[in-house]
Amino acid sequence: MYRNILVPVDVYEIGLADKALAHAQFLAQSSSADIHLLHVIPKFSPELTRGFISDARKMDDYMVNNAKEKLTALAQKTAFPQDRIHFHVRSGNVRDEVTKLGDELTADVIIIGSRNPNIQTHLLGSDAANIVRYAHVPVFVVR
Repeated sequence: MYRNILVPVDVYEIGLADKALAHAQFLAQSSSADIHLLHVIPKFSPELTRGFISDARKMDDYMVNNAKEKLTALAQKTAFPQDRIHFHVRSGNVRDEVTKLGDELTADVIIIGSRNPNIQTHLLGSDAANIVRYAHVPVFVVR
């Protein structure tokens, strides 16, 4: 039923990623799907980096490499075949990058972890709520 499962993760909130990845692994094993892990790095404002362009590039490179290392470590904690787990690191708005990659992969489902709800997001975290609203495929929210 599933071929591509997209799991957006914040590499600095591994607890949420563990739960979402466990559900993705269960679904992927039962349908021979691939898992795509995505970490989105927020874009820096040009005003903040004015005059420090070379430092901003170094910082961006560091953040991308660090995210890839953490995604690799997360994937290695699973019993899922490593050749069926793919890593994606993008920068921008979380909602936009998740929906964009979901469309590019023709993902069958998005599985995202959530916590810290408030009254404005009605039981979901703000990123999860935005992804649920704007994704073009079903979204599973895991707590």
